[in-house]
Amino acid sequence: MRCRLAGSLTLALAVIMIGTATALAEPRATRPEAEPSDWIGTAKIEAAERYGTASDGDLWPSCWADDDNLYSAWGDGRGFDLDGEFYDVGVAKLTGPASELAGSNLAVGDEVGRVWTSGGYSRKPTGMVCVGNTLYLAVQDLSHNFDDAPAATIAKSDDGGKTWTWDTSGPMFDDHVFTTIWFADFGKGGAWAPDGYVYAYGLDGNWRDSYRDTVPDPTDLFLARVPAEQVADRSAWEFFSGTPAAPAWSAAIGDRKPVLTDERRVYQRMFDQGLRNDLSVLSQGHVLYDKPLDRYLYSSWSEYAHHLYEAPQPWGPWRRMADRDYTALNLQPETFGGYGTTLPSKFLSADGRSMLLQSNVCCGLPNASISYHYSLRRVDLVPLRDGPADNPAADDDLGRRDDAVPVSKSARQPELEALRDGSASSQVDDRDGEVKDQGWWGYTWPEQVDLNRVDFTIGKAGRDGGWFVSAPKVQVRVDGRWVDVRGQLITPAFVPGRAGARAEYAVKFPTVTATGVRLVGPAGGDHRYTSLAELSASHRQQLVDGGFEQSSDYGPVWGFDGQAGHGFDGGGNLSHSGEKNAWVRTSETLGAQYVTQQVSVVPGSRIDLSGWFRTSSVVKRVMIGARWDGGESIKEIAPTAPDEYTKQSTVIEVPAGVDTITVLLGYGADGGDAILQLDDVELTPAGD
Repeated sequence: MRCRLAGSLTLALAVIMIGTATALAEPRATRPEAEPSDWIGTAKIEAAERYGTASDGDLWPSCWADDDNLYSAWGDGRGFDLDGEFYDVGVAKLTGPASELAGSNLAVGDEVGRVWTSGGYSRKPTGMVCVGNTLYLAVQDLSHNFDDAPAATIAKSDDGGKTWTWDTSGPMFDDHVFTTIWFADFGKGGAWAPDGYVYAYGLDGNWRDSYRDTVPDPTDLFLARVPAEQVADRSAWEFFSGTPAAPAWSAAIGDRKPVLTDERRVYQRMFDQGLRNDLSVLSQGHVLYDKPLDRYLYSSWSEYAHHLYEAPQPWGPWRRMADRDYTALNLQPETFGGYGTTLPSKFLSADGRSMLLQSNVCCGLPNASISYHYSLRRVDLVPLRDGPADNPAADDDLGRRDDAVPVSKSARQPELEALRDGSASSQVDDRDGEVKDQGWWGYTWPEQVDLNRVDFTIGKAGRDGGWFVSAPKVQVRVDGRWVDVRGQLITPAFVPGRAGARAEYAVKFPTVTATGVRLVGPAGGDHRYTSLAELSASHRQQLVDGGFEQSSDYGPVWGFDGQAGHGFDGGGNLSHSGEKNAWVRTSETLGAQYVTQQVSVVPGSRIDLSGWFRTSSVVKRVMIGARWDGGESIKEIAPTAPDEYTKQSTVIEVPAGVDTITVLLGYGADGGDAILQLDDVELTPAGD
């Protein structure tokens, strides 16, 4: 594609300040998004090319033939003949391992296909499939400004890509319907195909977002099938017209139904008006059947990001699996995205968890850009492992586990290792050119973990941003979805803006089970971005808000076991320290009344539990201790100084095999005006 992926990368000073952002496009209304995947555990996409080739061109759809060669087609370039002529389309044969790929041109230009549409269109390859050693290539008409694709056809080669034939009477598809076509990749020669069909995916309108809105942007992905020996016969094609649970097929293209709809928009508002904005995410890509994992993987892209989807069947249900956002500002050798994404089956590992993604960045010779050639980077996937969490309470940083994968909304840096390198002097930031509302940083795991704490260190801010405007919150990934953690409390009090640079904070919350965690907050500064120096997640033996300073109601943190009136005092006039304390009061004989909190503990450990109690004179007993499944340890104490705060404590012997207890602090409401005030509860490991 002879176009620039982005406009000027210099941010326009006239729109730097948020106060002048009235000239920026307003975000569109929220649209339906693809469902998140609950199959994937972790996904890693390299930030840049791992293997390049001495070639010129883009797109490079490919297929792996029975002869063990990889065949691929390029657009707008010279292919593997760098001294040869420029062609809008060509086909090449690639040999050797990924690290030593070599190629040779086979057919070019009119030898591969024709342009069906007059008035400013050229040919572009969009998909390729090998049926044994027979090659099929989808070629579309694409406008010179790349904003609409009105026609497409399928060419066939029986001699290893040297000569091609096609129906010369007209295109197989026209009127912008199903005109960006690629095929499901079923391995060498199609050996992994589940039946006798070739499956073809298609977009309407254009191969990606129509930047000038010449046609509607593609937000629906369609599917067709055709007997493997009749791929070039349009009359043999059938289109998916059912549901994932009840697949159905129709010969009428008007009956087709999408197998995936994703109306997400990314980079809705930009500081630099020369940069592409408000981008759709379904684009010309590739579907790999990952046989070892028995999963279909769709690789898509938008201007500044790659988008991966997965499904158990060719028709779905397709779910959003992973995104890698390279930012609008990064077109450097160590960090860049690219378009025309494919996942060739030839480079799939034996276990199906490692593969190579091909993508390109415009443009080519004589001033070649970063990867305007056949270009590969590594992708690693780990499906979610079944089973409950199995990480007992400890001080271990779950972000440093070997199977943890750091994730972010976007990042200017190629890697996120600064988040867990133990040094506050290194940092990452998400300055990406977008007028965004929030940034986020976190970790994902390929199995469930228990966690109840996130610690983070703010990065050093820049002049134009690099901080959270207000206290960030913690979200966790449950069944593929990111949800807010209930009962989260941050200490110390969060200081927004540059005053918080290098400041350390802890967010504590009741133990949750999840497959990911992230810190989310509003992005600050004139360029709306955040920065972090360190981020850790852990599952600790801890009590949350023992001073009740951040509690306003009983719920996810503090609970209550009893029938008495209860609540929290404020203002500091009734507390032992600070501003707040808990209270319980009754005039009836109701027996034991407890303020409670569920706590993760180390099995077999000894714990000191203490708190400051103040009672009215009628109270004859206070209680402190814990319960767990199958047992309890509760100490009763006679108050010695009514109407004065007194510290009470006990040692809890946690049985082996018990990892969760409920701490209990209360009193006996045995008649009269029974009042308890409670403050400064602590839970610490007991000494020997």
